[in-house]
Amino acid sequence: MTNNDTLTQQVTEMRHELALIANAPAGAPRGPSGRFYTDPAYFDYERKTVLRKNWHCVGRVDELTNVGDYRAIQLLDEPLIVVRDTEKIKVLSNVCRHRGMPLVKDTGNAKRFVCSYHAWTYGTDGALLRAARMKNASFDLKSCRLPEMCSEERYGFIYVCLDSSPPDIDKALAGLETVIGHYQPEQFRIVHTATEIWKTNWKCLVENFMEGYHLSVVHPETLHGYTPTGLSKKGPSGEGFTSYFAKYPQGIEARGQGAPGLDDDERARSSLFSVFPCQVASVAASLLVSLSIRPVKVDEIEVTWTMSTFGDELDGDTIEKRISLWEEVNREDREKLEIMQTALSSVHATGGPLAGSDYEGTVFDFLSWQARQDMAFDTAAQGA
Repeated sequence: MTNNDTLTQQVTEMRHELALIANAPAGAPRGPSGRFYTDPAYFDYERKTVLRKNWHCVGRVDELTNVGDYRAIQLLDEPLIVVRDTEKIKVLSNVCRHRGMPLVKDTGNAKRFVCSYHAWTYGTDGALLRAARMKNASFDLKSCRLPEMCSEERYGFIYVCLDSSPPDIDKALAGLETVIGHYQPEQFRIVHTATEIWKTNWKCLVENFMEGYHLSVVHPETLHGYTPTGLSKKGPSGEGFTSYFAKYPQGIEARGQGAPGLDDDERARSSLFSVFPCQVASVAASLLVSLSIRPVKVDEIEVTWTMSTFGDELDGDTIEKRISLWEEVNREDREKLEIMQTALSSVHATGGPLAGSDYEGTVFDFLSWQARQDMAFDTAAQGA
């Protein structure tokens, strides 16, 4: 048996394990074995399937308010430019069509993108405008535009899919409106953004953020007083998302009034949701925090997190306190996940039983989604 055969067999075994987990008897949910978070071959399989073929959040619409505003990011193996063109926000390849040089880095505003290598010049719509000294008879400016990725805007977020035939985003998000619609997330305005490298598997952070089981243990000073584990409540889920509610104890003041359509229950909780595969977020009356997770390696992710506020309810001092709070919450989670990552390769990390629906039902939703995706890819491959 060759090394490739061995790797293929390992991935097949893990896919079978995932299917068994998703079809576990009611009342007996389990998590997967540690190799789901540590095996490089399985991560490579994920990159080609579930990660490449689904929608990723790459920022907030209001981060790019003026024509020419852009942000450069790396998603899997693809350098991208998220840019506001004259018509809409577009996601373009950040690779010059001449020799493959990245065109921009970080953030900024530009009327055009000029390659630093040979000065090929592109418009914010991706069209090649100028290529100095290219006099070849066969050269055609129009054939050298920057490829554009499929992108959509929903709830004030920008989503991109690297696959040329993306899934229906509205079908994936059907039902999410009942969770976050009344908060009017598209009306929130960004006040903070930061990017960090975490030494953990991408799925670990999704699962961690989306379960209330750890809140009182990992965050005794930062979150327990406001959102204790015991008040966690499973929320709706759909084809491409899950949610839960972190309710506030009686007597705790609501976090602002927020949108006029919010009811008392919505003001008295934080509503947490995940858009699969790699966005997790928490929205309260006046505060919205979103984490965009970009897998780098099997045990490394790049995390961009943003904080947005509703209207002008929060003054500058309060906003700074909220930023500091979330920096500490993220530090606490990051510390635990990076420690856990070092042990997940153990033969004894066999996957344990999950807690009840209100505490880890969202984790089961995520695992079930992965299993459905895997089955769909398998069906498509057989029909090809």
